Order: sequence, then C-alpha cells, then structure tokens
Amino acid sequence: MWKAAIEDALVKIKDNTKRFGDHFPHVSFNGKYDLNPNEDWTNGFWSGMLWLGYEYSGDEAYRETARRTVQSFKRRMESHRVLDHHDIGFLYTLSSQAQWMVERDEEARELTLQAADVLMRRWRPNGQYLQAWGLPEDPQHGGRMIIDCLMNLPLLFWASQQTGDERYREAAIKQANQSRRYLVRGDDSSYHTFVFDVETGEAMGGATHQGYTNGSTWSRGQAWGVYGFALAYRYTGNPLYLDTAKRMATYFIRHLPEDHVAYWDFDVPMEKDTYRDSSASAIFAAGMVELISHLDAGDQDRAEFEEKLRLTLESLVCHYSTIGEQDAEGLLKHGAYYVRGNTAPDDFMIWGDYFYLEVLMRMDRGIKGYWYE
Repeated sequence: MWKAAIEDALVKIKDNTKRFGDHFPHVSFNGKYDLNPNEDWTNGFWSGMLWLGYEYSGDEAYRETARRTVQSFKRRMESHRVLDHHDIGFLYTLSSQAQWMVERDEEARELTLQAADVLMRRWRPNGQYLQAWGLPEDPQHGGRMIIDCLMNLPLLFWASQQTGDERYREAAIKQANQSRRYLVRGDDSSYHTFVFDVETGEAMGGATHQGYTNGSTWSRGQAWGVYGFALAYRYTGNPLYLDTAKRMATYFIRHLPEDHVAYWDFDVPMEKDTYRDSSASAIFAAGMVELISHLDAGDQDRAEFEEKLRLTLESLVCHYSTIGEQDAEGLLKHGAYYVRGNTAPDDFMIWGDYFYLEVLMRMDRGIKGYWYE
C-alpha cells in the first residue's frame, strides 16, 4: 500500500513542477494551489518533497528542481525577505539542509548556518524563548512563543553539531523546556501559543491563534508536539522529552474519531460538517514513526502506538489521498489551515502533503527526511 501511494504521489509532484514553475505552493482553494514567489512560511515543504522524490527515485528531474528551490532560498536570505518569524527551520531545514544531507554541497551548508543565525535573532532573554512572530514591540505578537517552533529546533541542534557552538544547542534546549513547561497542560493536551510579558519575561497565559478557543486543543499543534519532543529526545537523550512525546501521542490517540483522522481541534463540537485536518494526522503519523524508533520492544505503549500509526496511515491513504485522481495537485484532501479565519479550511495543505510523503517513504524504504543526519 505504501509503495503504491508513493508512486502515485511522485507522478503528481513531477506534474506540479510544470504547473508551479519557480513558484511555491501554499494552500489550495477549490483544489488549486495558491502559489507565491517564495514569500511564505510553508515554502520549504515543496523543496523537501522534491528532495524526497529524488532520494526515492533517483530521477534527476526532482534534483534539478530541488536545486532551483535552494537557489530561491539563497536569494530570499540575501534580500532578508519575509524572515521575521520562527519558521526558519521549516524553510531551510527542508531546502538547503536537505541539499547538504543529500549532496554534501558546501554552499548549502553555509546557507543553512545563516538560517540558524536568523532564527537565533528571535531569542528573547527575558522569558527564555524564541518569539513566534514579529518584533518584541509588536502589540499583537510581542512576547509570544508557539508549539510549532519545536519543529524548528532541529535547525539549531544541527548548527551546534556542525560548528561546535553550544549557543545554538542551549537555545534549543531552553525553548524545548519552556514549551514543555508552558505549552503542555497537565492533562497532556497543549496550548497553541503562550504569552510572556515583553519587559519582565513573566508568564502571562496560554492562548490560541488557529485553534477553537484559548483553552482548546488544536490538533495540528498537538501533532507538532509529538514530533517535536521526539526529535528533541533524539538530539539530547533527555528522557523527559520522550515521556512528553509519549503522553501527547496518547492524548492524540484517545481523541481520534472512528476513522483515525483528526478533526481540526479536539474540543470543537463534533457535527456533520465539522472540518477534519488530514495534515495534523500526517504530522502525527510522521512523529509516531520517530517516537516508536526510540521505544524498546518491551515498552508498554509500543504495540498500541504501532497499531494506531498503521490505522491512521491506512485511513489517510484509502480515504483522504488523491490516489487515482490524475489531475489533482495535492496529495491529501481535507486539510485545514485557519478555520476560524475561514482560510482554506478544507483543501490541500502543502505541509500535509510533505509529511504524508515523508512518513510513507520512511515506512516503505527508511528514507527519514531531513530533521537530523
């Protein structure tokens, strides 16, 4: 099943290289991807899909297109265009770092290290966190950390390994610790964001940006936590991170509907037309593969985790993918971007497509993606 899904996906990706040209897909509207000239936080996912396509198939067409995306990211870095947010890892881990890992291209390595420095500029000593969006004085976003940022910490861990500079690693560990303390609640659910006083660093309270309410559990955020803490464990060996990933995974599993694909928020009223978020379940599945890789055969949770991973991935392939839909631009239907803002609440999401492809390739052939070497 995984191989057939991958082969179908690779055909669509190659067709999309012709459709997209030098632009980058973001989210879709009525089945057509909205494209941008490398100005959004999601652009690295397209680059990552191309590198995965090349690793799996050996087809030079994927590599040449992937290389062009990295050159686009180089120009973005040189112009400082739209880099004032925490998503630097999503952009450069899956583009230039991927190129370094696949080709050992020194220019790509240097570009990725520059990206790590850009992310470090978001470090806020008062509060000890990486600010999600904007500048400290931003009236809406000043003092805000975000659970998504756990997936950007591998960029800092990698930079520390490459350079021997412990500043990157120390910042990543402190961010993971603050995320565990403030974003993960006592029942193992999660806040989307947490706000600190900009001047003093005092903890103010949890909130949401894309979830149902401030106190609800946004499913994509919970999935970021599962994968992000599992990766933090890989880089540090800290058992607290592994335990947190396991607890967040258990919460995710306990709140899934019968078909094992999450609603966009775990606390939203479950009605006939309530939106799913296939992208949250794709991230969760990819995170579960990483999490399970750290569990001993005798771990009491391993068997259940393996079963739920299988059920989730089978549901995505059989009921949410575009297998057999020749002209489809995306790989996964029924993703949700920003439901409360009525922004692409039920369509293709490029990050959903990326993580779906990543987990399929890891299951089929052990191609693990680019979060660590």
